[in-house]
Amino acid sequence: MKALKFTIGILSGLALFASTAGIAAADQYQRIVESGKLRVATDFAVPPYGMLDADLKPTGLDVEVARKLAADWGLELEFIETTGSSRIPNLLTDKADVVISSLSMTKERADVVDFSNPYSVINSVIGGKASDPLKSWEELKGRTVAVARGTINDTDITAEADKYGFSVTRYEDDATLITAIVSGQSDLIGHAAATLLRINAADASLAFEPKIVTRASGLGIGVKKGEAELVAKLNEWVAENLANGTLTEITERYTGIPLPEVLPTFAK
Repeated sequence: MKALKFTIGILSGLALFASTAGIAAADQYQRIVESGKLRVATDFAVPPYGMLDADLKPTGLDVEVARKLAADWGLELEFIETTGSSRIPNLLTDKADVVISSLSMTKERADVVDFSNPYSVINSVIGGKASDPLKSWEELKGRTVAVARGTINDTDITAEADKYGFSVTRYEDDATLITAIVSGQSDLIGHAAATLLRINAADASLAFEPKIVTRASGLGIGVKKGEAELVAKLNEWVAENLANGTLTEITERYTGIPLPEVLPTFAK
């Protein structure tokens, strides 16, 4: 529970920073256009959303979304490599213009940043081997779930740990977490459902599958508070690329799951 309080404390501190920083900002879209460059914070260790290919070049769902956005706006794209816990700080400290990095739309985060309308969806789950009979929170008693520190999975799963009598092991980033799963250090993972496909691709014998759905939410593009014009332009772009099928194609190509007709916004 201490970790949950710590995470909420970080968000509260960032919310205060965001409210004061937003007063002096509020024209980010024009600055982006004038600079000719779009700086996007993306984590390259969260397959299938962000990763490096065999040539060590960025690829993944979020990478493709960022490339399409920059191309449509006629801008040079600069990726700001980040981790789950540094996505929002990189935005608020002006290291990045936007965050496109499997950023679930949560009410807690909405106190700190603004979101575009959802461009994709993410189902967060506790995953385990197909042979594992786990089906409910109650059956987690005495077990351990591995998560990446500072992520929404960390927050959600840690919040239930005392109630259901299980432990949470935290890894510093998604790459380390997935390595721990593939190497057998942990047998339960709290992550996006699509990540289980990547685990199985690394070792088919693991046969990981969703056991418990912990959260379903839209993925939004994160923007500093008070940037109404930037949010409006992003929403126009999202609407256009949902209508023409581009975002649906990107999502299905990387996750194997088509977008629903109505995308969820804030987590349910």
